[in-house]
Amino acid sequence: MASGSQLVQIDCMPPVRQPKPDWLRAKAPVGENFHNLKKLARGLGLHTVCESAQCPNIGECWNHRTATFMLLGDICTRRCGFCAVPKGKPGPIDQEEPRRVAEAVAQLELKHAVVTSVNRDDDNLGGARIFAETIRQIRHLSPECRVEVLIPDFQGLDEALHIVLEAKPDVLNHNTETVPRLYRAVRSGARYERSLRLLENAGKLSPEIVTKSGVMVGLGETISELVDVFRDLGSRGVAILTVGQYLRPSRDHLPIARFYTPAEFDYLKDAALAFGFRHVESGPLVRSSYHAHEHADAAARA
Repeated sequence: MASGSQLVQIDCMPPVRQPKPDWLRAKAPVGENFHNLKKLARGLGLHTVCESAQCPNIGECWNHRTATFMLLGDICTRRCGFCAVPKGKPGPIDQEEPRRVAEAVAQLELKHAVVTSVNRDDDNLGGARIFAETIRQIRHLSPECRVEVLIPDFQGLDEALHIVLEAKPDVLNHNTETVPRLYRAVRSGARYERSLRLLENAGKLSPEIVTKSGVMVGLGETISELVDVFRDLGSRGVAILTVGQYLRPSRDHLPIARFYTPAEFDYLKDAALAFGFRHVESGPLVRSSYHAHEHADAAARA
């Protein structure tokens, strides 16, 4: 072997399996409302992020007739290390999807509808137009319904953000997901500063719209790194923050570095509130759409 060669040590030991704590055990999805909503989504050819992202709260939310609809198909153009949504080359954008989502919202008689999407880096402007049309269609069929959108970063295209804001959603959510140091592994194709800029611009361009973001924990970040993210979001005028435990969808996804305790989530909530958020939801099973209507109510009261 040449003297200049370097040896790379590979750990062949299997990772230590961490048992899931009791506070992370969600009830299995059952009940009439759960099955009715599933049947409705199938009948209208819709996708829900509740299923695609394997959300642990699906049983609770669906039994309360609350769901988060996912636009632009169910194939994402990015390969984020945490996400269970299938990756690959998506099909054509379905121009009739906004009408079908609005019909589902009307049939469910929702008072707060949450709409998100996969990343469509193949057509960011087309994706933004689908968001805008979905907002308009929901308002047409359910004028009393509050509309929250959870949008991708549109690769930083200002025009795409303008298209969504012009449709005037009540809440504009864009998840930061993790700390800057972990972005390359966790959020493939995303940029931390780009996400901050999107949230700041949304607040400046449409100050009447509530802005919101979410962060996962348990991927190897430190508490001080999380507090720095809270400070960055608070200084950009973000009104609502959600903090939840990362749960590994499969062995092909990023491993869990550790489970945070309920007491640590309480600490993170107190730390975040110091930076001016109107509402912070922090807990093991918290997701950006979990109790979304209550987040908006609390922000409005604040």
